[in-house]
Amino acid sequence: MIGFYDYTVWMTYVSLLSSVAGVFLAAFGHVRWALACLALSGLLDAFDGKVARTKKDRTEAQKAFGVQLDSLCDIVCFGVLPIVICFHLGMHTFVGMVILALYVLAGLIRLAWFNIRADEPPRSDGRKYYQGLPITSIAVILPVFYAVGTLAPTFFILGLPVVMLITGVLFILRFPFRKPTTRELLILIALMGLVILYILACKLWGSVFPWKWVLRRVPNT
Repeated sequence: MIGFYDYTVWMTYVSLLSSVAGVFLAAFGHVRWALACLALSGLLDAFDGKVARTKKDRTEAQKAFGVQLDSLCDIVCFGVLPIVICFHLGMHTFVGMVILALYVLAGLIRLAWFNIRADEPPRSDGRKYYQGLPITSIAVILPVFYAVGTLAPTFFILGLPVVMLITGVLFILRFPFRKPTTRELLILIALMGLVILYILACKLWGSVFPWKWVLRRVPNT
C-alpha cells in the first residue's frame, strides 16, 4: 500500500473524516452538528503535530508526507467545510457565494505558500509567530460567532459575510500573529468545548431555554 499509516498520521486522518462528516451533516441541514465536526477537526489539528514529533525515528519521507498530508487535510477541514456551513446559514446569494469562493481561495494560497517554505529553518526571535492568520482559526471563529448569533440573530445574519471576508483576507496578509502557549491552547480548547456544548444544547433542548423564540430566527436551527 502507498502512504504511511502509523500513529503519527492517525489524528490527521480522523480530522479529515470528521470534516467530511460535517459536510454531509451541513448538506442535510444539521448545521450545528457540522459546527461540532469543525471544532473537532480544529482540536485534532492542534495536537497532530505534537503527536507526530514524539516519534523520533521518522524518516525524511515520513516528515514530508506529514507536511503535505496536513496541508491537504486543512483545505478540506478549514476551507471546504466552513463554506458549506456558511452556504447553509444564508450565504447563498451571489455576493455571499463570491465571498465564500474568495475565502477558500485565500486559504488555498496560504497553504500552498507555506508548503513551499516548509524546509526553511524556524525563526529564533525568542517567540514563535505565524505569518498572517492561520487557516485553522476558523474552527474557533465560526462556532463562536454562531453561538453569539443565537442571541443576536440579526447581527449574525448581517455579520457572517463580513466575518468570512475579513478572515479570508487575514489568511494572506503578512503580519505577525503570536502562537498560543500550551496553557493558552488548553484554555482555548476548554472555551471551545463550552461553546460547542452550548450550541448542541440549543439544538437538543432548545425548548427549555427562555430564548427559544430567538433560536427560531437563526437559519437552519
